[in-house]
Amino acid sequence: MNSRRNFLKSSAGLAATLAVGPMAGAQTPPAASLPKVRFGDMEITRLVMGSNQFYGYSHFNGLLDKLMRDWNTPERICQTLFQCQQNGINAYQYAHHETTLKDLELYRSKGGNMHLIATDPGLTPVEDAVRRSGATALYHHGEVTDRLFRAGQMDQVQEYTKKLRQTGVRVGIGTHKPEVVEYAEERGWDVDFYLLCAYNRTRTPEEIRKLLGVVPVPAGELYLETDPPHAYEVARKTSKTCFLFKVLAAGRVARSPEAVDKAFKDAFDNIKPRDCIVVGMFPRFKDEVKENCDRVRRILNYNS
Repeated sequence: MNSRRNFLKSSAGLAATLAVGPMAGAQTPPAASLPKVRFGDMEITRLVMGSNQFYGYSHFNGLLDKLMRDWNTPERICQTLFQCQQNGINAYQYAHHETTLKDLELYRSKGGNMHLIATDPGLTPVEDAVRRSGATALYHHGEVTDRLFRAGQMDQVQEYTKKLRQTGVRVGIGTHKPEVVEYAEERGWDVDFYLLCAYNRTRTPEEIRKLLGVVPVPAGELYLETDPPHAYEVARKTSKTCFLFKVLAAGRVARSPEAVDKAFKDAFDNIKPRDCIVVGMFPRFKDEVKENCDRVRRILNYNS
């Protein structure tokens, strides 16, 4: 009975939180704050909201993908983004295509104003992606980067970043492979930041077989505990801002609040003070946004 009462109380609190803000037309309390870093001519929070959960990219299984897609209506996506603002997050990692653009426009029409750290998975003309999204920073999509890296075609990534530079936004490269960051750094590429996965989840079956001797199923979603230390080390070595994502291994290490605490702390302890983490959130069953913002304040000893 106590468990059921606590669940209902938590759900009611979450519903009230989601109703706060321009969506409800009610007066809102002052927003909380989070530790920030300088990023070009702006300040962004060290916790950035990710977009994968909004669109059913759980990187876990098809059932969770569908649950995320079904629950995250445009209105709920908008509410969650306002919930982020209310809890102090001021930056959103956004993947640009027609559906996400409509949701972004709804959010902005209600007064939403988070900074956009964006990518364009379709690799449409960069000028069009920048103009339509209004992004303050844009990066080459990580999955595409990794494929080109394996194919020895990184010149295409560099050409994309050169076009981006002409638009006036902050220029970045996304990847799941620390070797990509090392490659660009060794050659002195003109980029401002990296989106770097804590786990190298785009290894080929051949690469996995070489490591483990066998290929698990599914081969494309291998998360090794030795991956984050390598990614964090590479992030520390570059002077450029790094955004570390999948620090929770797409939920695989989020077995308990203590486990989430450890993953967040490990990330912040081992990256640069000017680096950030990107975390997607799915506040269907509990207030993950507030929990994670409180967690960051606690770990970084920050009093808002």
